[in-house]
Amino acid sequence: MNPKVDEFLGKAKKWQEEFGKLRMIILDYRLTEELKWGFPCYTFQNRNLVLIHGFKEYCALLFFKGALLKDSHGILIRQTENVQASRQIRFTSFQEIVEMEPTLKAYLREAIEVEKAGLKVEMKKTSEYYIPEEFQTKLDEIPALKIAFNALTPGRQRAYIFYFSQPKQSKTRESRVEKYIKQILNGKGLNDQ
Repeated sequence: MNPKVDEFLGKAKKWQEEFGKLRMIILDYRLTEELKWGFPCYTFQNRNLVLIHGFKEYCALLFFKGALLKDSHGILIRQTENVQASRQIRFTSFQEIVEMEPTLKAYLREAIEVEKAGLKVEMKKTSEYYIPEEFQTKLDEIPALKIAFNALTPGRQRAYIFYFSQPKQSKTRESRVEKYIKQILNGKGLNDQ
């Protein structure tokens, strides 16, 4: 047990009982307990396996390679369409976790087997994502922008593509692209300072 996780659980205003139960289930597997991204994270051979986190409406177990699990009970949730590897199991009560404990243990065992086997999620290449027309137009008009964008890491490229694609209105997409042209030209990602 990691003292940082003890501290996290002690400060939790919501889902405290649920977090504690999930922690006990996970620790049965002798995984390394850490605090990452502000949440309890459990690793197997230094690789992230599962994370406990909470939201307003639910708390969840996030399996980092959940896409590789069989999901025989149909309980894994893909948070958004852009999430490729991770999957969540969501809970709204302590009792729900208690009832699902045997299933959760089966999923944890499977996740450990996935890591032991060294399996990896086949990630979609950045070039396979649709680039919104408003951004493509700027890339075509400004050769330096295209060069700078292509020089960014794939993760930074995807962040921009997702951000520029979100708005329903073309006008909003255009203003987002305009706002970030200089940042892309400076070789910075969407959230870089």
